[in-house]
Amino acid sequence: MFARSLSRRHFLRDSALIALAPSVPVFLGRTVRSADITADGRILVVIQLDGGNDGINTVIPFADPGYAQHRQELRIADDKLIKLNDQVALHPDLKPLAELLDDGRLAIVQGVGYPNPDRSHDVSMAIWQTARFDAAEHKSYGWLGRALDAAPAPADGAPHSILVTDRTPPVALRGRRCSSVAMANLNDLQIRPGASLAATEAANDADDLLAFTRRATLDARSAADRIDDVVQSTAGAAEYPQTGLADRLKTVAQLIKANFATPVYYAIQSGYDTHSTQLATHGKLLRELAGAVRAFLDDLQSSGLADRVLVMGFSEFGRRVEENASLGTDHGTAGPMFLAGAGIHPGLHQAIPSMTDLVDGDLQMSVDFRSVYAAILSQWLRVDPLPVLGGEFAKCELLKA
Repeated sequence: MFARSLSRRHFLRDSALIALAPSVPVFLGRTVRSADITADGRILVVIQLDGGNDGINTVIPFADPGYAQHRQELRIADDKLIKLNDQVALHPDLKPLAELLDDGRLAIVQGVGYPNPDRSHDVSMAIWQTARFDAAEHKSYGWLGRALDAAPAPADGAPHSILVTDRTPPVALRGRRCSSVAMANLNDLQIRPGASLAATEAANDADDLLAFTRRATLDARSAADRIDDVVQSTAGAAEYPQTGLADRLKTVAQLIKANFATPVYYAIQSGYDTHSTQLATHGKLLRELAGAVRAFLDDLQSSGLADRVLVMGFSEFGRRVEENASLGTDHGTAGPMFLAGAGIHPGLHQAIPSMTDLVDGDLQMSVDFRSVYAAILSQWLRVDPLPVLGGEFAKCELLKA
């Protein structure tokens, strides 16, 4: 008995795969080569700009007299702007997005918000993620979770949504029946060479514990091989910037190219709560965003998958019109959303809010975010938006038929 216990401990200690087996998502072992995706299978990729993006210095109303009036220190110089027309420009660090706009792959919805805006990060993000205003519903189900509950389950057993980060999946993905998986990146799930299966081969199948660990080891190895296939089959396929968001979108592209049937992917870019020294920080964030999105869409286009993917970017609110004494901006209201992909009507949508006709020092919204959601739900995910959003909202004309 003592010898058998010693052998068991030796087996558990030396078999590296055993420890890693629980960390390998079960779905990876059965989906990578079994997917049966139709050519028009739609995928939504959501990018959450966490912290409240300063929309005024993202899509810039440079001709509005209120811009120079309220942004003396944070005003972007006229000669640096990427002008889209004689009224509106993009931040100079958004050149890759400007190129997508020229290429017909970017739509910008201006002045997006919701009635009676709340300047709390938690409350405002909960409203965007649940499409509900009742605080009791903010810990319940999200707008995407409800949509995925109503949609057919992925045919290959893949999760309904994948969050590419090490954070807890947001409430937006939470539903009654749909499944969601979070992962930092595929490389974290790879099992490195050198793990030996010799102990497994020597195990006595009659011993329940050893039989269990043997099965776990083999399952983990099988899943790891499939993860390796995904990583290796797409390695070097496209150039991505060396940034965190680009790494996350590259992982999404790898899974899409490997024919996972997951219809919704979610990524988060943090850092937009720019209360002080905003210029440099905001420029860096926008540069990271633009480079990552451009690389991602180019990657999919070169792979013949661009028609299947829609990217949506949002933030929980914009920033105050007037800069503060710390060379930053405080929590505001309306801001821009963007949609990117081959299936959009490109260009600027809706009027940009006035910087002189303000409400309590804040921009007035032009578009309710639920009108953007309604378009995505009905025209892209092909789900009835009424039960998802809890009401009827005029759909923004953003997507091609």
